[in-house]
Amino acid sequence: MEVFTSSELEAVNGTEIRLKCTFKSNRPLSEERTSVSWSFMPLGKTKEEPFFHYQGHAYLPPGGLFKDHVVWSGDVMKGDGSITLQDVQFSFNGTYSCQVLNPPDIQGFAGEIKLRVVQKVSFSEIGILAIAVGGSIGVILLILIIYIVVRVFRRREEDMTVETEDHRLKDQVL
Repeated sequence: MEVFTSSELEAVNGTEIRLKCTFKSNRPLSEERTSVSWSFMPLGKTKEEPFFHYQGHAYLPPGGLFKDHVVWSGDVMKGDGSITLQDVQFSFNGTYSCQVLNPPDIQGFAGEIKLRVVQKVSFSEIGILAIAVGGSIGVILLILIIYIVVRVFRRREEDMTVETEDHRLKDQVL
Protein backbone atom coordinates (compact mmCIF):
# COMPACT_ATOMS: atom_id res chain seq x y z
CA MET A 1 0.00 0.00 0.00
CA GLU A 2 1.36 3.40 -0.99
CA VAL A 3 -0.12 6.51 0.68
CA PHE A 4 0.50 10.05 -0.63
CA THR A 5 -0.08 13.32 1.25
CA SER A 6 1.23 16.88 1.27
CA SER A 7 3.97 17.23 3.82
CA GLU A 8 2.81 20.65 5.10
CA LEU A 9 -0.34 22.74 4.80
CA GLU A 10 -1.38 26.14 6.10
CA ALA A 11 -4.96 27.14 6.93
CA VAL A 12 -6.49 30.42 8.05
CA ASN A 13 -8.32 30.27 11.36
CA GLY A 14 -12.08 29.88 10.84
CA THR A 15 -11.87 28.54 7.26
CA GLU A 16 -11.97 25.00 5.94
CA ILE A 17 -9.14 22.92 4.50
CA ARG A 18 -9.02 19.62 2.68
CA LEU A 19 -6.43 17.16 3.99
CA LYS A 20 -5.70 15.22 0.82
CA CYS A 21 -4.71 11.57 1.17
CA THR A 22 -4.46 9.44 -1.95
CA PHE A 23 -3.33 5.85 -2.17
CA LYS A 24 -2.41 3.00 -4.51
CA SER A 25 -2.98 -0.63 -3.70
CA ASN A 26 -1.78 -3.73 -5.50
CA ARG A 27 -5.17 -5.32 -4.74
CA PRO A 28 -8.64 -4.39 -6.10
CA LEU A 29 -10.35 -1.71 -4.01
CA SER A 30 -13.62 -2.41 -2.22
CA GLU A 31 -15.95 -0.10 -0.24
CA GLU A 32 -16.47 -2.86 2.36
CA ARG A 33 -12.86 -4.00 2.71
CA THR A 34 -10.80 -0.79 2.21
CA SER A 35 -10.52 1.36 5.32
CA VAL A 36 -9.09 4.83 5.96
CA SER A 37 -8.15 6.01 9.44
CA TRP A 38 -7.05 9.49 10.45
CA SER A 39 -5.22 10.38 13.65
CA PHE A 40 -3.92 13.64 15.10
CA MET A 41 -0.88 14.52 17.17
CA PRO A 42 -1.05 18.06 18.64
CA LEU A 43 2.04 20.24 18.70
CA GLY A 44 4.29 19.36 21.61
CA LYS A 45 2.66 15.95 22.21
CA THR A 46 4.07 12.50 21.45
CA LYS A 47 0.87 10.43 21.33
CA GLU A 48 -1.45 10.25 18.32
CA GLU A 49 -5.20 10.43 18.89
CA PRO A 50 -7.45 8.64 16.35
CA PHE A 51 -10.41 10.84 15.39
CA PHE A 52 -11.90 9.58 12.10
CA HIS A 53 -12.50 6.25 10.36
CA TYR A 54 -14.04 5.28 7.03
CA GLN A 55 -15.00 1.76 5.99
CA GLY A 56 -18.07 1.65 3.77
CA HIS A 57 -19.26 4.85 5.42
CA ALA A 58 -17.80 7.63 7.57
CA TYR A 59 -17.53 7.16 11.33
CA LEU A 60 -17.50 10.76 12.53
CA PRO A 61 -16.05 11.67 15.91
CA PRO A 62 -18.86 11.62 18.53
CA GLY A 63 -17.06 14.17 20.72
CA GLY A 64 -13.75 15.82 21.37
CA LEU A 65 -11.72 18.35 19.44
CA PHE A 66 -13.00 17.40 15.97
CA LYS A 67 -16.71 16.95 16.71
CA ASP A 68 -18.68 18.84 14.01
CA HIS A 69 -15.40 19.84 12.32
CA VAL A 70 -14.54 16.85 10.10
CA VAL A 71 -16.24 15.71 6.90
CA TRP A 72 -15.39 12.78 4.62
CA SER A 73 -14.41 14.13 1.20
CA GLY A 74 -12.75 11.09 -0.34
CA ASP A 75 -13.73 8.24 -2.63
CA VAL A 76 -11.97 4.94 -1.83
CA MET A 77 -12.88 3.48 -5.24
CA LYS A 78 -10.76 6.25 -6.82
CA GLY A 79 -7.90 5.89 -4.31
CA ASP A 80 -8.86 8.96 -2.30
CA GLY A 81 -9.04 8.96 1.50
CA SER A 82 -9.26 12.72 2.01
CA ILE A 83 -11.15 14.58 4.72
CA THR A 84 -12.10 18.23 5.12
CA LEU A 85 -11.67 20.14 8.36
CA GLN A 86 -14.31 22.86 8.79
CA ASP A 87 -14.08 25.99 10.93
CA VAL A 88 -10.37 25.37 11.55
CA GLN A 89 -9.19 26.31 15.05
CA PHE A 90 -5.72 27.08 16.43
CA SER A 91 -5.98 23.87 18.45
CA PHE A 92 -5.84 21.98 15.10
CA ASN A 93 -2.12 22.81 14.77
CA GLY A 94 -0.20 19.56 14.61
CA THR A 95 0.47 16.42 12.57
CA TYR A 96 -2.26 14.41 10.85
CA SER A 97 -1.72 10.81 9.81
CA CYS A 98 -3.70 8.99 7.12
CA GLN A 99 -3.54 5.18 7.26
CA VAL A 100 -5.13 3.07 4.53
CA LEU A 101 -5.71 -0.69 4.68
CA ASN A 102 -6.98 -2.87 1.85
CA PRO A 103 -6.59 -6.48 3.07
CA PRO A 104 -4.48 -8.35 2.33
CA ASP A 105 -2.54 -5.21 1.20
CA ILE A 106 -1.81 -3.78 4.64
CA GLN A 107 1.95 -3.11 4.41
CA GLY A 108 3.14 0.46 4.02
CA PHE A 109 3.53 3.74 5.80
CA ALA A 110 0.91 6.23 6.87
CA GLY A 111 0.93 9.60 5.11
CA GLU A 112 1.64 12.59 7.35
CA ILE A 113 0.57 16.22 7.03
CA LYS A 114 1.81 19.02 9.28
CA LEU A 115 -0.95 21.61 9.55
CA ARG A 116 -0.24 25.17 10.62
CA VAL A 117 -3.22 27.36 11.48
CA VAL A 118 -2.61 31.10 11.05
CA GLN A 119 -4.48 34.20 12.25
CA LYS A 120 -7.35 35.41 10.13
CA VAL A 121 -6.63 38.81 8.62
CA SER A 122 -9.50 41.09 9.56
CA PHE A 123 -11.21 43.18 6.90
CA SER A 124 -10.17 46.43 8.58
CA GLU A 125 -6.46 45.56 8.24
CA ILE A 126 -6.93 44.72 4.58
CA GLY A 127 -8.94 47.90 4.06
CA ILE A 128 -6.29 50.07 5.69
CA LEU A 129 -3.57 48.49 3.55
CA ALA A 130 -5.62 48.94 0.37
CA ILE A 131 -6.32 52.60 1.19
CA ALA A 132 -2.64 53.26 1.94
CA VAL A 133 -1.43 51.65 -1.28
CA GLY A 134 -4.23 53.14 -3.39
CA GLY A 135 -3.72 56.59 -1.88
CA SER A 136 0.02 56.48 -2.56
CA ILE A 137 -0.54 55.48 -6.16
CA GLY A 138 -3.18 58.22 -6.53
CA VAL A 139 -0.81 60.91 -5.20
CA ILE A 140 1.96 59.77 -7.56
CA LEU A 141 -0.43 59.84 -10.54
CA LEU A 142 -1.67 63.31 -9.57
CA ILE A 143 1.89 64.67 -9.39
CA LEU A 144 2.68 63.07 -12.77
CA ILE A 145 -0.43 64.62 -14.39
CA ILE A 146 0.40 68.08 -12.99
CA TYR A 147 3.97 67.78 -14.27
CA ILE A 148 2.80 66.81 -17.77
CA VAL A 149 0.19 69.61 -17.92
CA VAL A 150 2.75 72.22 -16.83
CA ARG A 151 5.25 71.04 -19.50
CA VAL A 152 2.59 71.15 -22.21
CA PHE A 153 1.55 74.71 -21.30
CA ARG A 154 5.19 75.88 -21.14
CA ARG A 155 5.86 74.46 -24.60
CA ARG A 156 2.78 76.15 -26.01
CA GLU A 157 3.81 79.42 -24.40
CA GLU A 158 7.33 79.09 -25.85
CA ASP A 159 5.91 78.25 -29.29
CA MET A 160 3.62 81.29 -29.15
CA THR A 161 6.54 83.54 -28.15
CA VAL A 162 8.68 82.21 -31.01
CA GLU A 163 5.80 82.73 -33.50
CA THR A 164 5.22 86.30 -32.28
CA GLU A 165 8.93 87.13 -32.65
CA ASP A 166 8.95 85.59 -36.15
CA HIS A 167 6.00 87.81 -37.17
CA ARG A 168 7.71 90.93 -35.79
CA LEU A 169 10.91 90.15 -37.70
CA LYS A 170 8.94 89.60 -40.92
CA ASP A 171 7.04 92.88 -40.41
CA GLN A 172 10.30 94.75 -39.83
CA VAL A 173 11.89 93.26 -42.96
CA LEU A 174 8.94 94.27 -45.13
